[in-house]
Amino acid sequence: MKTTFLKYLSVALASTLKFFGGPIAGVVLKLTWIETALCSAVGMMFTVFVLTYLGGAIRNLIQKNRKSPPKRFTRTNRIAVNIWRKFGIVGIAFLTPPLFTPLFGPILAVAFRVPKPSIFLWMSASALVWGLAISYIAHKMTFIQEWIK
Repeated sequence: MKTTFLKYLSVALASTLKFFGGPIAGVVLKLTWIETALCSAVGMMFTVFVLTYLGGAIRNLIQKNRKSPPKRFTRTNRIAVNIWRKFGIVGIAFLTPPLFTPLFGPILAVAFRVPKPSIFLWMSASALVWGLAISYIAHKMTFIQEWIK
């Protein structure tokens, strides 16, 4: 029981910073693909929860301690603004696991002043869909499993 919980926790923690870390950890720890997917989604949603509620405070702290003003028109900012204009929170949420990472996606949503319930709804859906898809693929790629033995 205790080791299973630690495996789940490891997969969730691996997904808090980089979503693809969770499915890889799940394969390494020999969890089922469903367990891996759910733990990966929980890990991402932990980050989304923290950043949604603390995102404004974190942004203010960074701005306060910044020595020079941030660049306003970076390549990443342009991509994010284009996605926001075309698809709104649904696009930001859908692209958070593969492109924006669980750290940057919620910060974008907070910066665009998306209501918190909307952030949680769409980020949860995205985390589940991506978690199921990536975990399934990771568990079916037997050459990876052979490589880590």
